[in-house]
Amino acid sequence: MDTVTDIRMISVPAGRVTLSDRRTQRSWTVDLTPYRIAASVVTQDLYARVTGERPATAQGGRLPVESVSWLDAVRFCNALSAQAGLTPVYRLEAAADGTEGTESVGRDTVADGYRLPTEAEWEHACRAGTTGARYGELDDIAWHRGNSRERMHEVGGREPNAWGLYDTLGNVWEWCWDVYDAEVYGSYRVLRGGGWFDEHWSCRASVRRRSHPTFRIDDTGFRVARSVL
Repeated sequence: MDTVTDIRMISVPAGRVTLSDRRTQRSWTVDLTPYRIAASVVTQDLYARVTGERPATAQGGRLPVESVSWLDAVRFCNALSAQAGLTPVYRLEAAADGTEGTESVGRDTVADGYRLPTEAEWEHACRAGTTGARYGELDDIAWHRGNSRERMHEVGGREPNAWGLYDTLGNVWEWCWDVYDAEVYGSYRVLRGGGWFDEHWSCRASVRRRSHPTFRIDDTGFRVARSVL
């Protein structure tokens, strides 16, 4: 547990993960050094405590925060780092006209603050050493369209994976750091994990989705990570 923020962080060992994209039929392998990732997605209570805002469409302190953009998540990570006395990871430079969403976001790779996981880190943590589509039986580990009663649920209500992470599949999609496909989709960022309104085939460790970094969607949240320096 991070004592200042009360976030339970899981230490993830180094490893290798092979990512794949069904649209392009492409696969690629990423080697990872150890890192830490939150056991649960950011809740509405935590988001409000850090930012003073409650942007979610469905209200509840232990529900995942949603209707937050990728840029919102980046700003949250920096604010959380500052409150915890850590060095913020992201550098945001606004456009000359001040238009929202046109920031150029840089990343300090040696900063010790909170950040979004890369999609390779996300999948490695989600799988927790398993190699199948999911780390357990879907109804036991995830809220999805078949069992959610078409609504979000409080974090931690399903079984965790072997490393202690909850809701990596189902409940809300999660923003990752990575650009999805710059040549085709420009600045669109990667989403992972599936959500409460998704069919079972979307709630798999390998599934990738994309969205513009300024879009706010009612089934999309995020969890935080930290580098081990």
